[in-house]
Amino acid sequence: MDTELNLSQFRNIGVMAHIDAGKTTTTERILFYSGRTYKMGEVHDGTAIMDWMEQEQERGITITSAATTCLWRGYQINIIDTPGHVDFTIEVERCLRVLDGAVCVLCAVGGVETQSETVWRQADKYKIPRVVFVNKMDRVGADFERCVRMIEEKLGAIPLALQIPIGKEESFVGVIDLVEEKMLYFDDDSSGFDITEKPISHEYVSLSTAARMALIEKLADFDEGVMEKFVNEIKVENVDIRRAIRKATLSHQAVPVLCGSSLKNKGVQPVLDSVVWYLPSPLDVPPISAHNVNGNDVIIDTQKNKPFCALVFKIVSDSFVDNLAFIRVYSGVVKVGDRIFNSCNAKQEKISKILKMHANKREEVKEACVGDIVALVGLKFSRTGDTLCAKDFNVVLEKIEFPEPVISVAIESKTKSDQNKLTSCLAKIALEDPSFKVSVNEETGQMLIGGMGELHLEIIVDRLTRDFKIEANIGNPQVSYKETIGVKGIGEGLCDTHGASKSQYAHVIFEIEPLARGTGNTFLSLVSEQDIPGELVKVIENTAMDALSSGTLLGFPVVDVSLLLVGGSYHEGESTPQAFSYATSVAIRSASLNAKPALLEPVMQLAVVAPDEYLGDIINDLNSKRAKIVGMSSCMRGMQELEACVPLAQMFGYATQLRSKTQGRGSFTMRFECYQEVPDKIADIIVKKVKGFV
Repeated sequence: MDTELNLSQFRNIGVMAHIDAGKTTTTERILFYSGRTYKMGEVHDGTAIMDWMEQEQERGITITSAATTCLWRGYQINIIDTPGHVDFTIEVERCLRVLDGAVCVLCAVGGVETQSETVWRQADKYKIPRVVFVNKMDRVGADFERCVRMIEEKLGAIPLALQIPIGKEESFVGVIDLVEEKMLYFDDDSSGFDITEKPISHEYVSLSTAARMALIEKLADFDEGVMEKFVNEIKVENVDIRRAIRKATLSHQAVPVLCGSSLKNKGVQPVLDSVVWYLPSPLDVPPISAHNVNGNDVIIDTQKNKPFCALVFKIVSDSFVDNLAFIRVYSGVVKVGDRIFNSCNAKQEKISKILKMHANKREEVKEACVGDIVALVGLKFSRTGDTLCAKDFNVVLEKIEFPEPVISVAIESKTKSDQNKLTSCLAKIALEDPSFKVSVNEETGQMLIGGMGELHLEIIVDRLTRDFKIEANIGNPQVSYKETIGVKGIGEGLCDTHGASKSQYAHVIFEIEPLARGTGNTFLSLVSEQDIPGELVKVIENTAMDALSSGTLLGFPVVDVSLLLVGGSYHEGESTPQAFSYATSVAIRSASLNAKPALLEPVMQLAVVAPDEYLGDIINDLNSKRAKIVGMSSCMRGMQELEACVPLAQMFGYATQLRSKTQGRGSFTMRFECYQEVPDKIADIIVKKVKGFV
């Protein structure tokens, strides 16, 4: 079989969704029906194969993405099951970076929820074709039609309903395939393995005919062949429909929608069929580009006989090996024993093992080819986002961007003997998780760990105890603020010292101006070569940008400002880089103090689901937390979904508060939205509190 045919039979997909929509259960059924496993794992009893960490089994949630491979109808499907909790969206982000397609699981009751929108936007960012599976059709309040409408209204996508459910809620028994025009029943006695196909019964004929015509009418917008037959009232064959669905899916114009109940073993095999029929192979996605050593764009050919090129998208440390590097191979072949080149840090690496992963189990293979997702053992210098390539093919793929932490806590070991071990273990975890940061507060000497939320840090502390056997004391959560300025400010820095051995001189004048939120920091020199030589301007620029890492209010990073070097002077023989570095630091601080420094805080997008009768209390409570209510909608029987933007500082312990106000019936999700300026009065209180005046 030639390379092109082999690649056309690959599918690299991710399973993504809002927390508790049934991603892992769906993945477990996919592995069972494809013959990859012989016993169904269950999330609720801690036996899910893809949730292999102890913390995942105890909590019933996915924390880390797990990779596996299965075969279906002669196709190899590489699957990554991703987390649904907002604290672990970085896992989704870096997996989507290397995937070609995705299955988005929605809850038939909740529909498109907050985290569903987040992962959808992430998939939009990487232009990933998707299939939607509406799960939990057997639950009370399940509504397939409502979910289809929400895909259009909330996600801005065009849904192609390929099925309609047979029965509703507890009477849900199967699906009607609108393409093949037949009813599919999934046998309970065979755990859903056996599927009974029947002609569409009399009571469903009119409903299924109307739904099929609606599907064909939508497809006519994307396919001229279907359009011609539809307009001329010629029967549209099944092969035409499938071709049009695939075309619309691969071009990101529409998304196929299926339904079922993974827990009740209904409707999963058609999802596998849709992955094979409608999602892309590595040959169907546009070729990715890289930069060579000269900074020019290079197109990576998706072929086996081209030079090797791959992206490291995840690093894992476990009890077997220090560094397990997960890679996606974009071109060429790599074999055990090969020496490859890390073009990001100009280091040579040697591969001691190549592993195909099945959650935390592994299978050794001799080589990995284009399209493969595998793990490499033996890499010493590679980190998440690095490019691996052949030595004579020095290219760099686009890096993966990781968000900055929004919350931090102080941490120290309970015993002095464990302090060095704690530092070493935290460094290992930071290597695995780029959204986790370790730092030391220079004023207090405290070690701080930062992450994306309370649960994120809680899991890391739990790992220290279980995996690394370190007991640690943890402080209260602290918000990771940022600083900026409100107006233009001018500052001057002068270094003019006269010593017995050598005099030092440097003089700079800076203007600092605020920029639009999210712009970043910029530097521009307006001085002439005669005033300050170019090599010293470079020193000034580096010092000035470094100075912005610590603001004048509380020492948090300064963002969204423009630095203008508007004046200065130097003396031949007396002006040194050290002198200009000192003068620049003084000038930046002076300019910042004159520019009305302001505090920025992380603001979260909050979604609360609760019974109608508690809504008033919830809104009053959120108003007291400086929340801005942005929307409200009925999401299921007797339940409302409330959307709001609220400062993270106000949300510590909210899970307990919400349970108390709703007698345990309310739930919420949060995700980072943006940084906003803290009102002056509240900023004053925060500054005094942090500095110990309150």
